[in-house]
Amino acid sequence: MKVILQTSRLYLREFQIDDAQSMFNLNNDFDVIKYTGNKPFNSVDEAKDFLLNYNDYTKNSFGRWAVIDKETHKFLGWCGLKLNEEGFVDIGFRFFKNNWNKGYATEAAKACLEYGFKKLEIKEIIGRAAKENVASIRVLEKLGMHYFKSDKCYGINDAVYYRITPE
Repeated sequence: MKVILQTSRLYLREFQIDDAQSMFNLNNDFDVIKYTGNKPFNSVDEAKDFLLNYNDYTKNSFGRWAVIDKETHKFLGWCGLKLNEEGFVDIGFRFFKNNWNKGYATEAAKACLEYGFKKLEIKEIIGRAAKENVASIRVLEKLGMHYFKSDKCYGINDAVYYRITPE
C-alpha cells in the first residue's frame, strides 16, 4: 500500500484493485455523481478494469487517491490531482453521501494542494464544478480558490472554474 499524504484524520493512498467494490458503490449513487458528468459503472468488474488501467500515477506522478479514515481504515471516497483534457492540473473529490458535511473533502483537498505546490512544484491548480453543485463550490472557496470563468467541461454544460496558485 502506497500512502501519499496524511492529515489528522485521513490518509490518501494510491488506488488498489481491492477498491473495486467501493468505487462501484460510489459511482452508482445518483446523488454522488449527479453533477460530475460521469456515468455509473455497469459492474464491479468494470470498476476493477478502471482501476487496472488507471495510469495517472506513472504518467503524471500524481492522480486521484483513495481517502481512508485513519481510525477505521474505511474507504470514504477519493480526492486528488489530475492533468485534465484542457491541460490544467485539476483538484477533484468524491465521497460517499454518509461522509458529506464532515470536512473530509476540504481536509483531503488542502493536503493535495499543498502536495501539488510544495512537492510537485505545480504553478496553478484549478477546480471545476457544475454551477448547481453548491457544496463542491463551497469546498473550492474554502480552499482559497477564486472563480475565473464559466464554461463547458467534461460532461457538464454549465461549469464554473476556480483556480489557486502557491502564493
